[in-house]
Amino acid sequence: MANYHVLKDSGKGWRVKREGAGKISSIHRTQKQAEQFAKRYSSNSGGGEVRIHSVKGHIRDSDTVKPGNDPCPPKDKKH
Repeated sequence: MANYHVLKDSGKGWRVKREGAGKISSIHRTQKQAEQFAKRYSSNSGGGEVRIHSVKGHIRDSDTVKPGNDPCPPKDKKH
């Protein structure tokens, strides 16, 4: 199980980084592309959480990727 973060990269677009990793997994032009790749990476490693950060760095959304376990299922009505 692996958690990934989608973060704004200064001047390069949007980066995908695995939680706890030292290196960036990938860089994308748009936040939507980065989010799609983060979900794919998480799914390939057994599921987990994908946390999407705003331009200022705050977490603005979090999605559970199967087969991960949603830590708060009744509150997450978006997905």
